[in-house]
Parts: sequence; C-alpha cells; structure tokens
Amino acid sequence: MKVINTNNAPEALGPYSHATEINGLLFTSGQIPLNTDGQIVSDDVQEQTRQVLENLKVVLDAAGSDIESVVKATIFIKDMNEFQKINEIYGEYFDAHQPARSCVEVARLPKDVKVEIELIAKVK
Repeated sequence: MKVINTNNAPEALGPYSHATEINGLLFTSGQIPLNTDGQIVSDDVQEQTRQVLENLKVVLDAAGSDIESVVKATIFIKDMNEFQKINEIYGEYFDAHQPARSCVEVARLPKDVKVEIELIAKVK
C-alpha cells in the first residue's frame, strides 16, 4: 500500500492521508471546500463543490491518476435541496466520463461545510 499526500491540497484535518493506493486503485479521503490555507472558500454550495473537485484533481494528479480514471464517487451533502446545484458543477467535471456515484445527505460535515466528496480511481 502506498500513502499519497501533497502540499498542493489542503492539509488533512486529522490523522489520515489524502489518498492510499493499492493494487492499481486509488482511494481518496473525503475532500471539503478548503483552500491550501485551510480556509473555507465560500458559503455558496456551487463554489464549495468546485473547490472540492479541484482539491480532488490535485490529489489524483499527485497519485499519478486523473479525473478520467475515476470509477466511483461518493458525495456527502448537508441539504438534499441543493442536490441540483451540486450536480451542475459535478457535471462540468464528469461530462463524457460518468463514473458510478452515490449521494448521501448527512446531518453535519467537518467545519459545517455543505459538501464533501471522495473518489476511487485507477492509477495509470
């Protein structure tokens, strides 16, 4: 197993890595909408979703993967009423390539953000 961490993504909030790779598969930790300074980018759910996906792209790149190699996404959202807004931004990143996906409404996310996403991807 290989542990992946990068200085180009927000620092982990606890004792975990950005991702782990095993047998050609990459499992990312959930990313929330923090910039590299550890600040929440906005209160807007679409801006938060975009930042989360940009953070994940950086983690994928650090592991030798990319967005086109994602096989599964799990989205955790604070309010299912914002599903369509989140989906609009998600669709910009996963347009032609549409991996399997789950979306779950949760009571609370770290730092009270509105969205968190984790991915499983193939490593090139």
